[in-house]
Amino acid sequence: MKKFLALLLSAVMVFALVACGGGGGTTEPATPAAPATTTPATPATPAEPATPATPATPAAPAAADMKVAMITDYGDITDQSFNQTTYEAAKSWSESNGVDFTYFKPASDSDDDRVAMIEKAIDEGYTVIVMPGYAFGPAIVATAPEYSDVTFIALDVSAGDLGDGFQMPANLYCAVYQEELCGYMAGYAAVKLGYSKLGFLGGMAVPAVVRYGYGFVQGADAAAAADGKTDVSIKYAYGNQFYGDGDITAAMDTWYAAGTEVVFACGGGIFTSAGEAAAKVGGKVIGVDVDQAPTIDGLYGANMTVTSAMKGLAATVNTLLTQVKDGSFAGGKVDTLGLVSANPEENYVQIPMGSTQWSDSFSKDDYKALVGDMFGGKVTVSNDITKAAGDFATVTTVEDLGNIK
Repeated sequence: MKKFLALLLSAVMVFALVACGGGGGTTEPATPAAPATTTPATPATPAEPATPATPATPAAPAAADMKVAMITDYGDITDQSFNQTTYEAAKSWSESNGVDFTYFKPASDSDDDRVAMIEKAIDEGYTVIVMPGYAFGPAIVATAPEYSDVTFIALDVSAGDLGDGFQMPANLYCAVYQEELCGYMAGYAAVKLGYSKLGFLGGMAVPAVVRYGYGFVQGADAAAAADGKTDVSIKYAYGNQFYGDGDITAAMDTWYAAGTEVVFACGGGIFTSAGEAAAKVGGKVIGVDVDQAPTIDGLYGANMTVTSAMKGLAATVNTLLTQVKDGSFAGGKVDTLGLVSANPEENYVQIPMGSTQWSDSFSKDDYKALVGDMFGGKVTVSNDITKAAGDFATVTTVEDLGNIK
């Protein structure tokens, strides 16, 4: 079967995108800190997001037999982003519910090794496989249909990552997020808080990162227009990788030296380059995916993080594992998760109430009003990634610098 799966996987390699692993199967490490709270489409207002899984005929293991395994993608469980948040949420839920849990790290950044870890987990009796990141697309195609008695939960894996013609099996649930919405919130907040020289540093120009960036531009532009500002500018670039290095830090040094005040660092560990550069000149950073203030401020200086554009990764994991346990899990679909309430903290995309640097010019109440307008349809955000970043600017100057590397 494994040889067959390897052959099948090679046929779908064209869909693979990112990764950078190391190691092999793992043993359970010490408990980390508790998690933080918590497609390409058309240029219109996104379709109303769904709350994960409504009850249907479950394709899940019996609760008594439930064992949860998380597989890391190109990072590891200390990446302060997707992997760590998913790991901590799955581990915490499992401990609270008396369910066995472990994680596995692929030996390398390859679809073969991701498949190997999925199979290893299944061979060891794990009945629920949790996978963060679109790099899992080909591995899911190769395994989920073959192991119909195992539940697969994939975060940030879209229909496009699974490939044309793939038929979603009932044991697979995929969640994608409306990154453009929390990107908008972060850009709007930055300008309302008084920043006018902004930067967007994306990892790779994959759909999720592009949606973050385009939402950021739209939010900054809307805030500038509302305040009658014509001096707001955004430097816009991708590092072409999901980690910081000397070359990207040097580029960020140039940005901050030229007057950039705050950079939205959007892409896994690439925040390190923005943080290192900002620390030299008293600059600021905006985090991504989770509340990165504890990490960025801890590494580079207090009050460096203006806010973070967050996805509800932990909330998604908790909801879905609970549904597997109680028998209400409904797979066979890709759900797009975003705003489900006018209450910011109930949504799957948001900025943090606790660590955002609120002021009289943009308070918690102002943020709640903004979310209410977004949820009610008064404020709309485009998720059209076929355009250029500058196409979304009306009073803001966008300098598109392409790839740094």
